Amino acid sequence: MADTKSHAFLLSGKKRPNQDEFDGDDLFLSKKSSLLSPAVPYGDDPVAALAAARHEFGEHGGVNMSIEASATFTVMEPDTMRRMFSGELGPDRDFFIYSRHFNPTVLNLGRQMAALEGTEAAYCTASAVEDTWWLRALYGGTHALLSHFLPRACNITTTFVEIGDVEMVKNAIVEGKTKVFYFESMSNPTLTVANIPELSRIAHEKGVMVVVDNTFAPVVLSPARLGADVVVHSISKFISGGADIIAGAVCGPASLVNSMMDLHQGTLMLLGPTMNAKVAFELSGRIPHLGLRMKEHCHRSMEFATRMKKLGLKVNYPGLEDHPQHELLKSMANKDYGYGALLCLDMETEERANRLMQHLQNFTQFGLMAVSLGYYETLMSVSGSSTSSEMSAEEKKLAGISPGLIRMSVGYIGTLEQKWSQFEKALLRMQDSGFTYKNSVSAVTK
Repeated sequence: MADTKSHAFLLSGKKRPNQDEFDGDDLFLSKKSSLLSPAVPYGDDPVAALAAARHEFGEHGGVNMSIEASATFTVMEPDTMRRMFSGELGPDRDFFIYSRHFNPTVLNLGRQMAALEGTEAAYCTASAVEDTWWLRALYGGTHALLSHFLPRACNITTTFVEIGDVEMVKNAIVEGKTKVFYFESMSNPTLTVANIPELSRIAHEKGVMVVVDNTFAPVVLSPARLGADVVVHSISKFISGGADIIAGAVCGPASLVNSMMDLHQGTLMLLGPTMNAKVAFELSGRIPHLGLRMKEHCHRSMEFATRMKKLGLKVNYPGLEDHPQHELLKSMANKDYGYGALLCLDMETEERANRLMQHLQNFTQFGLMAVSLGYYETLMSVSGSSTSSEMSAEEKKLAGISPGLIRMSVGYIGTLEQKWSQFEKALLRMQDSGFTYKNSVSAVTK
């Protein structure tokens, strides 16, 4: 890979009027760079790598890039179109055909995502990306895709494994038949942390591609730097941060992104999950402060989990020393960004969990009852009856999803003490209605 600094703040090349060739003095990415400037790791810090990535200026010199809202693009010479369709000219040299293929504004967002994850390339889509991959402790929608849709529609079969059982993983991989090993860096909703280096080693020994969903831990973990081949994201969550955009990203080798976007046979090109350029522009302005947001999300998650544990509540958070993978996460995590922004509070029964959430939202304004994550408000849901409802009772039991498990995506609005006071007041309401816990009388006072 080339040196990162040599690719910082490059301007796109400009075409001269009435011709499609480039001026020799123009700055543009070479063919070797493929779709975007290579995202060379800037030490081990994803935020530093993001800051060192190519900056796209506006058409008239604006500090923000321009929004390229066009669906189709013109050429100045007839032969240029033939050369574009043959693959001779492409977006790496500022030649664009149609926004279903590549769009300059969406391409810039891809550069940012690649820099963040430390991959050669990335492509951003109009929805979250979960395709042909496998594992057990998964988001319910992914589980349904793998268990029901892919076998029926694509004749693709999936073997589910316990991510912490190395022997089970080894035995499940059938050399020559298994193509992809898919898992979440931090599982939804049980917050099991995957041993990315070890799992990647096992898969690679048998020639299997490793795909890691890093939606729960952007900035906190960098799977590609730990051995994964491909990293996928639901950008709708922490990266967006506003609960107002549906989007996804695939980050990986330039060869993979090129093949998926091949003009004639590429999977993404044919299926058309095209991101709107205006959405890409909006997201490009949010990624630069992702690191700051994640630090505060994680800081509050750690503080709340610690205090909940002291009260005697059954809390699950990877930052706590008694979490089964605490030391593993500590060994893999990027320094100074915390241990994740989600925690799970097990109220044991769905009725009790629902009652607490009712108090937290409607009485104390601690957070909101809603699915998703990464919002500035704390979002709460009972996973077993919501985001994991596609799973059978037996599957949920095996995955460790109890009926009363509340998943909390901890927000950063208000002050920490203000929010903790709201949580305590909701617990008092629970105590008044007969709910008791280890330190219920002494720790929470009116």
